[in-house]
Amino acid sequence: MSEEKKTAPLVFPYFNRELSWLAFNQRVLDQATSAEYPLLERMKFLAFVSSNLDEFFEIRVSGLMQQVTSGMNEAGPDGLGPKEQLQRIRQVVKRLIVDQTTCWENQLVPALTESRILFCGYDELTRNEKRWLRQYFEEQIFPVLTPLAIDPAHPFPQLTNKALYILASIDDPQTRIIESMMAIIPVPRILPRTVKIGVPRRGNPEVYIFLSDIVQHYAKHLFPGYRVRSAAPFRITRNSDLYIDEEEVVNLLRKIEEELMNLQKGAAVRLEIAQGADPVLLEQLLQALDLQPDNVYTIAGPINPLRLMSTYNLIDRPDLKFPPQIPHIPALLETPERIFEHISKQDILLHHPYDSFQPFIDFLNQAACDPQVFAIKQTLYRTSGDSPIVEALMEASRRGKQVTVLIEIKARFDEANNIQWARQLEDVGVHVVYGLVGLKTHCKTCMVVRRENNGLKRYVHLGTGNYNPKTARLYTDLSLFTAAPAITSEVAGLFNTLTGFSLTPVFKKLYVAPFTLHSKIQKHIKTETRNARAGKPARIIVQTNSLVDKQTIDHLYQASQAGVKIDLIVRGICNLVPQVKGVSDNIHVRSILGRYLEHSRIFYFENSGGAQPRILAGSADWMPRNFFRRIEAVFPVQAPEHRQRLIYILETYLKDSKHARILHSNGSYHRPRNTTSSTPFSAQETFATESNHTRSPFVTQLQEASISPPHSANNSDRPTP
Repeated sequence: MSEEKKTAPLVFPYFNRELSWLAFNQRVLDQATSAEYPLLERMKFLAFVSSNLDEFFEIRVSGLMQQVTSGMNEAGPDGLGPKEQLQRIRQVVKRLIVDQTTCWENQLVPALTESRILFCGYDELTRNEKRWLRQYFEEQIFPVLTPLAIDPAHPFPQLTNKALYILASIDDPQTRIIESMMAIIPVPRILPRTVKIGVPRRGNPEVYIFLSDIVQHYAKHLFPGYRVRSAAPFRITRNSDLYIDEEEVVNLLRKIEEELMNLQKGAAVRLEIAQGADPVLLEQLLQALDLQPDNVYTIAGPINPLRLMSTYNLIDRPDLKFPPQIPHIPALLETPERIFEHISKQDILLHHPYDSFQPFIDFLNQAACDPQVFAIKQTLYRTSGDSPIVEALMEASRRGKQVTVLIEIKARFDEANNIQWARQLEDVGVHVVYGLVGLKTHCKTCMVVRRENNGLKRYVHLGTGNYNPKTARLYTDLSLFTAAPAITSEVAGLFNTLTGFSLTPVFKKLYVAPFTLHSKIQKHIKTETRNARAGKPARIIVQTNSLVDKQTIDHLYQASQAGVKIDLIVRGICNLVPQVKGVSDNIHVRSILGRYLEHSRIFYFENSGGAQPRILAGSADWMPRNFFRRIEAVFPVQAPEHRQRLIYILETYLKDSKHARILHSNGSYHRPRNTTSSTPFSAQETFATESNHTRSPFVTQLQEASISPPHSANNSDRPTP
């Protein structure tokens, strides 16, 4: 009987999506604890953990709580229903918070102190610093604070999502009875969350104190004549998912604006509160928020370490940060005036951030001012606050060109920004559209139509990342410039689908969701399966952010059982369970987290018997939402030198032994073991070093089909019995 248990396949060979995401966030936290990174970069990773958790509770946890409230208890592919998921999530998150606090207090703060950067509580300040802080409080903070008493004459206030508050327990010293009157002090978001003390200390260290500590200490000055028995910072997280029936909406833009206002009143899903809060007031606070005690997360360290992100920018210590990476600009793109000439002759592939994103901005700027350009069409999902891309599109419209921009105003947490861009563009005559009903437009596409000697010619940019110059310096992504008619004509058809009506658009070269992407990916996996069964070489390599789609996972399992060698480079959520005997023996999964956020999507299929391997890139992760609820564009990479480059990129990721973590069948992630070199190898550092050379940043000697034998670097990473 025991032998059967060891060899029987899993009943549900899938990891839970939410727990897999939390495992990813644990890997982010691991970066904060790693001595391999500069100190202030570790502090940023700690901030990322909080930002990620905020979004997780606003969207994923709130959705599970709604399912429980509505009586839904349907189990997912992993066998867990919403109640069980919430229970496990709370256990994992509470451990994660403890680890986060331990990292801050026991590792980062002491290391920062050694580097003469001090984060102090009020009692740790010198007399001169306390005197300076008192004046700072009276001049900069006190005038904008508004304490709110909670009693029959003052009803409980509407608390803003993720805002900082102080819960104060107030007592009248003139009465014999010890009271616990509630007061809430909202801390305005306009105030800096970290304050640098403005008087010198011996040794000239930089001294910082958190705003919450300041208000907490001086809370007694806000209630003259009363005694403040306790004061505890807290914040709440609310359900922030938009619920809009697009088919019933007359004006989508206006409806989303209304919903953004309503989000501030969404149901509370989490309360974070510092230690030391009055238990009587805490119970009253939970009643007012309609929250259960299970939804309380008591914080021993600072509330919301996300505030450290602004502190990173405040501290001018280049020696404690990553050295600047100077992106490479290919020689063909160094002269913007000739950009159309060069794209007309050959496709150009860029690997960001090692290659600069500036050529795309030059591409748009040149299109805006070129008198031969008649039209520009572009999708915008997320962009930066001072976007040169939006400015170029506006300038093109001012110059009389036909400019059409598809702005996705349902892009989560960027709705307000995108509405602002939409209105600015419309003000200068840009034709702004919002995509198809029920679908988010997530593809990264831009098309320029130019009149040349032989008539109108299209120039296209396709990418894996957002049109955002700031994140293009932080995320790894791919950009393809092409004038190949087979591709540009289909991009034109894609834009016509987005702006007009088309129930059955035809795409032969592009893989477009929700029309053809999912079915074609399944077809390619099945082809590898058939080839393996026929004794032919069969190989699949995928780089993606997330792997969730059940049908795709099932087909990968079947491919593995047929003998297909499969390497998956999945940064975040992975529901597939690798290395299960009889199910996924031939599947290896790794996650890479480093200086840059791995964001590229690259798909390699050996295609034995075909003319050459299939190599694809695009905007889509392998999730149901990307396959069926979004407009996505995946494109074939056809030029031999670009195919070589993507093979080299994938090979390099598979060799990574420094930032890679191998996923085991029990859900744990571990460093690769038994690597051939004693010096850890980093893919990101390799790409960065190569981009500083004048040659193209990939191995030019690599032959097209020379992808290395499968699993040569990680055969030993299978979990030991």
